[in-house]
Amino acid sequence: MITLLSSPMQTAPADTVVMILARDSIAVASDMAVLAGGTAVILLTVVVLLFVRRIGRVVDELRAHARQSFGPVSDRARSISDNVEFITDALRTDVRRLNDSVKALTERLHQASDRMEERIEEFNALMEVVQSEAEDIFIDTAATVRGVRASARTIGKPRGPLPRTHPDREVAPLPPAEEELPSAGDPAD
Repeated sequence: MITLLSSPMQTAPADTVVMILARDSIAVASDMAVLAGGTAVILLTVVVLLFVRRIGRVVDELRAHARQSFGPVSDRARSISDNVEFITDALRTDVRRLNDSVKALTERLHQASDRMEERIEEFNALMEVVQSEAEDIFIDTAATVRGVRASARTIGKPRGPLPRTHPDREVAPLPPAEEELPSAGDPAD
């Protein structure tokens, strides 16, 4: 809230209280240590800068000396680099040829595999036909054998009246008749 003062003698009420503590010897020592540390950092920075300048001069001298000394070495390195490049090109060409050969061989193997697969499929189809024919022959033979057995049983059955037995004796029951089997001409189940 702002209050306008009408006379110069009036003072505005203070809403913030500020207290200033008395400085003791530890605070003074702390301030002195900060000043000493700051001064030491500045002096150390100056020394480091001088040292860096001196190192820069030494590096420049070494660089000039290296240019003179390494001229023949760099020429030799360039020659070696050219030789390595030639060998790399030769190897690249050989690898390309080998890769082409492998591709051609792979294509031939795929063709041979496809042909082999076709032949196996044809053989499987042939075996299915042979198996089907063998099953038909087996079924026909089994039906014929059953027909022959049924005919033999029919021929072997007695005809006419059954023999009489004594009334005091029991008559033995007849064996149960077997089911009639299909003849060779009947379709197989």
